[in-house]
Amino acid sequence: QVQLVESGGGLVQAGGSLRLSCAASGSILNINAMGWYRQAPGKQRELVAVITIRDTTTYADSVKGRFTISRDDAKNTVSLQMNSLEPEDTAVYYCNAARSTRPFEVWGQGTQVTVSS
Repeated sequence: QVQLVESGGGLVQAGGSLRLSCAASGSILNINAMGWYRQAPGKQRELVAVITIRDTTTYADSVKGRFTISRDDAKNTVSLQMNSLEPEDTAVYYCNAARSTRPFEVWGQGTQVTVSS
């Protein structure tokens, strides 16, 4: 099994920055990609950014140029640097791991990000 633990959420003013981190432990050898998703109240969970084991990255259009995803294999962590935050970025952010074996997806418990205007 894989366990994901997020940290780094909080309250920030518009224009500010936050850095989220996700630490993976357990059966991490079969992880193909890790990413961040978010869910705002009353909305569906959506992709924010993903990074594969080959360092290919994908970003939602709404965060391109403002957010940067990175990974540290030595620490088994994935981070999301969020700059120029907007009130529309307010959501619970979830770390996700995509695996080649069951369970094919693993989720963290989520961390709240609130951006005030």
